[in-house]
Amino acid sequence: GSDAGGLVTRAKYDAKAKTYILSGSKTWITNSPIANILIVWAKTEDNKVRGFIVERAQVKKGLDTPKINGKFSLRASATGMILLDEVAIPEENLLPNVVGLRGPFGCLNNARYGIAWGVLGSAETCLRIARQYTLDRKQFGKPLASYQLIQKKLADMMTEIALGYQACLQVGRLKDQGLAAPEMVSLIKRNNCGKALDIARNARDMLGGNGISDEYHIIRHVMNLEAVNT
Repeated sequence: GSDAGGLVTRAKYDAKAKTYILSGSKTWITNSPIANILIVWAKTEDNKVRGFIVERAQVKKGLDTPKINGKFSLRASATGMILLDEVAIPEENLLPNVVGLRGPFGCLNNARYGIAWGVLGSAETCLRIARQYTLDRKQFGKPLASYQLIQKKLADMMTEIALGYQACLQVGRLKDQGLAAPEMVSLIKRNNCGKALDIARNARDMLGGNGISDEYHIIRHVMNLEAVNT
């Protein structure tokens, strides 16, 4: 999460065995129940944050990665925990040249940038579904899309999606040039997730009762966007 400096997972070096002993836990980790290789960030005895490669096949005991069940959101994603009870890994599994928060924050930043793009796909889908539904659905003898309130909602959706894409594109260009600040990624991720969730909620409302039906899938996008908006 955002408090990467508050890591409680610890790594203790065993000079005799030439291994690191990892103890601690992580939660809400994507693919942890099925991954063969885990990247674990932990604090060493000198209180520095370091990264470690944990290969499931190498671990003899102490590693458990239970799945988190009962999710209403992102159900296709295998999400779980990483439980480390004095897990021994070879010293060469220490990630080189990465000390401090630069490593974990770099991972978080790239993930957030990807999310900033991805949520716009959900928003576009909700817009497309809402547009077609309001063209087909007639109330008081006219398609819903002929009413100005519906037209304004659709125009607002298109505007926010267009602005979101432009923001992602510009930050991407700055990243390519090495000029992007981490705050830029955080801002577009926050903005695009929030706007996409608003768009999905408005689209669900425009479909009335059909907005919660799996025939249209808008409610699925609403629930998924709730997760990435956190």
